[in-house]
Amino acid sequence: MARILILGGTAEARQLAGRLAGRAGLDITLSLAGRTATPAAQPVPVRIGGFGGAEGLANYLVSECIDALIDATHPYANMISGNAVAAARRSGVPFIALRRPPWLAVSGDRWIEVSDVGEAVRAIGQTPRRVFVALGRNELRPFHDAPQHYYLIRSVDPVDPPLPLPHVGYVTGRGPFSEADDRALMSEHRIDVVVAKNSGGTATYGKIAAARVLGVDVVMLRRPPPLDGVAVETIEDAIAWLDHALTSAAARGV
Repeated sequence: MARILILGGTAEARQLAGRLAGRAGLDITLSLAGRTATPAAQPVPVRIGGFGGAEGLANYLVSECIDALIDATHPYANMISGNAVAAARRSGVPFIALRRPPWLAVSGDRWIEVSDVGEAVRAIGQTPRRVFVALGRNELRPFHDAPQHYYLIRSVDPVDPPLPLPHVGYVTGRGPFSEADDRALMSEHRIDVVVAKNSGGTATYGKIAAARVLGVDVVMLRRPPPLDGVAVETIEDAIAWLDHALTSAAARGV
């Protein structure tokens, strides 16, 4: 059995695992960081928690006799992805990253691109606005510095403790989110600016399409610079890479 470790947390990771789950000769493990209290059901066995940095991951790859490592984490999970690149090099385990392409602005989009959350808060401006925040729970601290705005925070798990802000609302949910649903949500809360990451893919694009229709500004966090290492954009390409890597290893008698 070829042992495959997928670093997950994205819809693509779940879909890739599902595509590989039914194939004979493969033993698939999906690793999740454990940041979500109620992760989505997965089609393969799941490992929860970190590895202890690049060295810990490299040791795991060797001790568990992993034959291939696929990084299908979020495009903004640079620390995990950097550890994966380093661990693959240390251990000699074949490695690839599955990276969905970023969204591209189209006619009607009103994007303000920024480098980080602090810059995003400054881009909202001083005049009170109604802001839809679609970021991770651990990235909300900079909004404390701009309490004049109303914030609608969407997250998978509840924000606990609540933010120490005078005007804030919360909504929980796990994508995919449709354009119609996000348009209704944004209209109900009279949103006039969205803060989001350029995550790519379809699961969370609804808010971007809705903002376009409603004429709402989008403060968009730029993607981190790509890391060294081989990357593909589609699940099909990741499977093709895996087939080639396992065939090459078998030919070498590994």
